[in-house]
This record gives sequence, structure tokens and C-alpha cells, in this order.
Amino acid sequence: MITPAARPRHDAAPIPPTTSAMPTERRALDHALAALRDNARRFARTAPAAKAALVRSCLPRLADCADAWVAAGCRAKRLRGVDQAEEWISGPLPTVRLARLYADSLDAIARSGRPPLGTGGCVRADGRVEIDAFPVSAFDRLAFLGFRGSVLLAPGIDRADAVRRQAGFYRQRAPEGGVSLILGAGNVSSIPPMDVLSKLVVEGYVCLLKMNPVNEWVGPILERALGPLVDAGVLRIVYGGAEVGQYLVEHDAVDDVHLTGSAETHDRIVWGPPGPERERRRAAGEPVLGKPISSELGNVSPVVIVPADYRDGELAAMAINLATMITNNASFNCNAAKVVITARGWAQHDAFWGLVARALGATPPRYAYYPGAAERYARLTAGRDLLIPGSAGADELPWTILRGVDPAAADPVFTVEPFCGVVSDVVLPAVEPVEFLAAATSFCNDRLWGTLNAALFLPPGLERDPAVAPALERAITELRYGTVAVNHWPALGYGVGSLPWGGHPSASLRDIQSGLGWVHNTYLLEGIDKAIVRGPLVVRPEPLWFTGNPKAVAVARRLVQQEAAPTWRGLARVVGAALW
Repeated sequence: MITPAARPRHDAAPIPPTTSAMPTERRALDHALAALRDNARRFARTAPAAKAALVRSCLPRLADCADAWVAAGCRAKRLRGVDQAEEWISGPLPTVRLARLYADSLDAIARSGRPPLGTGGCVRADGRVEIDAFPVSAFDRLAFLGFRGSVLLAPGIDRADAVRRQAGFYRQRAPEGGVSLILGAGNVSSIPPMDVLSKLVVEGYVCLLKMNPVNEWVGPILERALGPLVDAGVLRIVYGGAEVGQYLVEHDAVDDVHLTGSAETHDRIVWGPPGPERERRRAAGEPVLGKPISSELGNVSPVVIVPADYRDGELAAMAINLATMITNNASFNCNAAKVVITARGWAQHDAFWGLVARALGATPPRYAYYPGAAERYARLTAGRDLLIPGSAGADELPWTILRGVDPAAADPVFTVEPFCGVVSDVVLPAVEPVEFLAAATSFCNDRLWGTLNAALFLPPGLERDPAVAPALERAITELRYGTVAVNHWPALGYGVGSLPWGGHPSASLRDIQSGLGWVHNTYLLEGIDKAIVRGPLVVRPEPLWFTGNPKAVAVARRLVQQEAAPTWRGLARVVGAALW
């Protein structure tokens, strides 16, 4: 069997550097770090109840800034109409939810020393512990009817171990704390503030957030939305490109680094610039970076469709789900669907792709705002058999299906993250569901770059089948991905906050894949193997994240207010917006 170390290396050209329009001067950078350093120990030793109050004080600010936040994102990405829902769903909504859940967890730590161990759980037949972590509340159960999220712990960790490991930072008697440098993501505006909250709450760091030049537009909004953290001296936000980032990474006042970006940026920070010296250092285990680093670095994200006789409604639901995974945020997502894996002889293959093409054709092409997208698109589509539903205008790229990609070939689509609207159609020779699940698991683990997330689709009858059900559970367990979702986009695991988000721990600093470390994780679990998301194949009413949902903007706006201050009346407003 191929070991995790043999997983393919990423071979994409690096994303071109982007110049900041508002770089922070070095003197101001030094001043920000000095202020954070002065407050690091004090914050680390602040009582959990006081931290909870501080985080909770951000909730009304986040809600008040939501309209401006979304409007700025829509201007930057040139979004109109129903597509504007994406900025609600990927910006203020998950941020305000995470802040509230963290405040709740800190209150629990103040009362009993740790949060609850999820909302339940079980010891599986293989002896592994699986902890329920979503839905968190009665509100969640009503809003996400039929969905469930859980955390699978590493082998050898029993329930008692899980309790002993939980909320490790808060078991320290006199923590020193430190300064964490967060190199913010440029694609999704909730990632930087959610990374800040994760470092503050889970690890006890004060934070210097350097905005990515691509979305530095959100920086001033975050300074207002997270104003209580700034006023308390535990957060500073700065701006600049690669030179500023390098200066901060090497700064003596920085104790810890967290990066959301590319594997190439990670390796440049850890091992130095490309060349023989980098490879010598990598082989010898001699990083140039002498401080801890955590990261989330992207993925060639697979979608596995188990062969079955799907009903028309099920096939249509899968198609719109897949189209959403491709089109959301112009496909500039680390969790965007990139390789769709089906079985040879699946009778509905062509009908399914026809439905996907129709959904893509109904979704207007997007402004290709992320640097290097046109070059990556040209590289991956040259000389291919392409299906392009619709056409693209100036500064846009079309949604594009690469047909008939050979699973046995050394194809760059398996090792290059496209970071644009390209998806590959791959057919494996396995035919029957059990055989196919095993083959697809091996293909994902051994042929595709990345360890972030994977999705599996199958009808409810197969989920209950006495032969297929255990094969499905084996696939979920064996897939080396930080999030595995059944019947839905793994991005749901990112958005709910209570689940951990990150690359699978089989990666290493030498072979970083999708990164190391976890964010979110509001139950402060340790010893995590992966998050698992399960949901019904067909959902009514249509999920607000589905592309083209005409009610999504109204629902998301109400959800932000509900997450900031949950009430039954607020939930009724959310449900009403979804239904009428």
C-alpha cells in the first residue's frame, strides 16, 4: 500500500505576487508588534470569562458591519443579483457564528475547565472515537434538518483521553502567550478574522494580521468589526505584499506563524527560495524558519459519485450541488470541486454531466480577480477535449469541463490546483459500488495532490445497503483528508465553525500538502484525524449556498443577525425568508 509520504507533490507555478495599495511602513509594523508583545502575557493569563466577554463584545460590531462588508466584496468581485449571496455566506455569516461559539466555549471553560465534549458521540466498531459537533443547538437542528457533523479522533485516543487533551492551552497554570503572525488569505474574506479568533481563543496568542493584497479591501472593515480586540491590544491589522510578509516572518517579536495561501509560499517561508539549497535543507530537516508554523494551503478537491440508479430529483440535486462547488467565488476556493470521479459503465454519466453543464451555463461567468488565473486556465486546458457551457467576456474565464481525463496518466490536473473554473471528468474502471469506493479511495489518496477535503455522493438506499454501508464507512475512514463530506460540499464543515478545518495530519513539514494544524474547532478538541459532514442528498427548501438560489441574500442577511443574537423570533424570520 502506498504510504502517506508517497502522495504526489504539488507542481503548480506559484501565484504571481500582488502589490499592496496601502502598505504599512516598517516603523508602524515594529510599533504594532511592540504593542502586541507588551500585551501577550496579560492576555494569555486573562480569565476565560473575561475573554468570553471580550469576544462576545465583537458580535454587535460584526453584525453592524455586515452590509458594508458584503458591499465591498461585491464591488471587488463584480458580483450582481443573487450571486451577492456568496459574500454574505463566505464573509460575515461564518465569522459572527464562530465568534459566538467561541464565546460560549470560553464561558464553559470558566465554569468547568473545558467545553463539553461535543454534543454526543460514540465508540465505533473499530474502536475509534467519533464526537458529534454539529448541530450545536436547537436552532441548528431546525435550520440544517438532516445534517450532522462529527470529529473522528486519531487511533488510540479513547473518550477519557479526549477529555484530558481538550482545551490544552487552558490547562497551563501560567502561560506566557506570544504573538502569532497571521498571513491572511486573499480569496475568502472570512478566513483572516476566523484565523485570528482561532489563534486568540484556542492557542492564547495575540495576533498581528497581515492582509493579503488581493482582498485588503476588507481590512478597514475588520478593524471596525473587531474593534474590541484592537482596543484591548490583542489584535493589530497591517498591510503589504511579500516583502512585508517576509519581514514579519523573520521578526524577533513574532513567535508563531499561520499561513493561508499556496504550498509554494509555505515552502519559501520554511525551506527558503527554490533551488538546490532548499532541497538540501528539506532532505536534512533544516528549516530556515525557527518558529512554529500552521497552514491551510489548498487542494485538488475530489468529488466521488458512487454508481447507482439515481432518481431524477437526486441526479438534479447532485448536479446543482456540484455546479455550486465549481462556481462559488469564481472557483477561487481551496475546497472547490476539481476532479469528479465516476465508475465505468455508470448509465447516468452523460445525463449527469448534461445537468451539470446546464447549471453551469445558467451561472454567469465571473470576473477572474485572482492573479494568474488566466495563465493557469490556459495551461490546464490546452489541447484538451473541453465542454464549455456559455461564454466569457473580458476579464472573465468560462466554466470548463475537461472530458475523458485518463486516471492512469501522469496528468497535471491531478497535481496542479487550478484555482479557476476548471473541473475534470475522470472515470475509474471499477463498476460495482463496493469495488468502486475502494478504488476511488486509493485514487484520491495516491494520485491527487492535497489533503484538505473530499466529497462522496450516493443515494439513501445505498447508504443503508448492508454491503455498501460498511464500504462507505471504510472510505470515510481511509480517505486522507481533513474533511470528508457525504452528499454535500465539504465547505459546510468550514462554515459551521464547531468542526475543525484543516489538512489531514498525515502531511508533514517536508511534504506539506494542504497544510498542518486546525482552525475553528470550537469544542477545542485535540488528537483530531478528520471532520465528517453528512447530509441528505435532496434538501428542501434548497440550501442557501446553492448557486442561483433567489432567496439566499435575504436568508443570509437574517442569519447574520440570528447568529449574533439568537432568538426564536429571529429563527422564524430566517425560516420565513427561506420559505416565502
